[in-house]
Amino acid sequence: MRCLVFTDAEVHIEHATDDTAAEWDGFVAAAPGASLYHRYRWREIVREVFGRETHYLAARVGGRIAGVLPLVRLKSFLFGDFLVSMPYFNYGGIVAESEAVSGRLLEQCGALAHSLGVLHAKLRHRTPAFPALPCRTDKVTMLLDLPADSQVLWQSSGSKVRAQVKRPQREGATCEHGGAEHLADFYAVFAENMRDLGTPVYPRHFFSAILAAFPDAARLFVVRHAGAPVAAAFVIGDGRTLEIPWASSLRRANAIGVNMLLYWNILEYACKSGYGVFDFGRSTEGSGPYHFKKQWGAEPHQLYWHYWLRDGGELPKLNPSNPRYDTAIAVWRRLPLAVTNRLGPLLVRNLP
Repeated sequence: MRCLVFTDAEVHIEHATDDTAAEWDGFVAAAPGASLYHRYRWREIVREVFGRETHYLAARVGGRIAGVLPLVRLKSFLFGDFLVSMPYFNYGGIVAESEAVSGRLLEQCGALAHSLGVLHAKLRHRTPAFPALPCRTDKVTMLLDLPADSQVLWQSSGSKVRAQVKRPQREGATCEHGGAEHLADFYAVFAENMRDLGTPVYPRHFFSAILAAFPDAARLFVVRHAGAPVAAAFVIGDGRTLEIPWASSLRRANAIGVNMLLYWNILEYACKSGYGVFDFGRSTEGSGPYHFKKQWGAEPHQLYWHYWLRDGGELPKLNPSNPRYDTAIAVWRRLPLAVTNRLGPLLVRNLP
């Protein structure tokens, strides 16, 4: 790809390349507000697994990186043509050391979006950094401050939560955790649950690529009952925070509360491993998943999804709550698992 360069008196914007990956990651590691998904390694994963075009903008001041913006282009007949930072994950957007650098990155994001002819660019921020931009605020992330001792967390969870954790244990359910050796069980649960929700599933290779890229940070948890996997989760650590981007349980096992046992084992692991915050992931405030996370003591933190829109267009509605997708979701839920496992990865690569 031709390396585009934008320059003004103080800030120099360039398209980052693999040659500057270490420098990019050095800035991200030290930058307040940066997330795990700002690391350069995700560019390789997105390109390898989903075959997507990427544009990683780096801002330089005095020759050093002072801001970054990772962008991925999603283009399909069904869902349109747009840029996202970052798709497939909860966080992304601009990280910069000053408002001036942030503003220049935003300016060049708009210029890039316009030159590519995309419909919009979506930036997933955790702060209201750009009040002049159209913004969605219908999602929150649920965070729980963790004590150093898991027993303190157990006692503070309340008798109702503790009883719900003990129920699957009495039924003989157990939980184990580890690395890639649990991938087949995790994916079996995850794929079936996604089908039942009417949502296309990610390819298994996506998760194996993450495990390979972050072997010390990524971990799989699997709950078993009667010898079979019935609940599973993928967690990944970043600094003091352990995040759970993906978790699933099978409907036929939900009656005994296997998801409660799953989450307790993850929280116990997080405390014992020295994490200070557990990130339950994003939710719609007031929804079922929101209340599930709230019962553990997690508190909502507002997310801000800012948009660059072409020609004053409307905010896109690419989400399952859009009535436009009701029929497709209903049909998907009735398809055989073998079919959804084959078709899902072809569709999900186009969804943000």
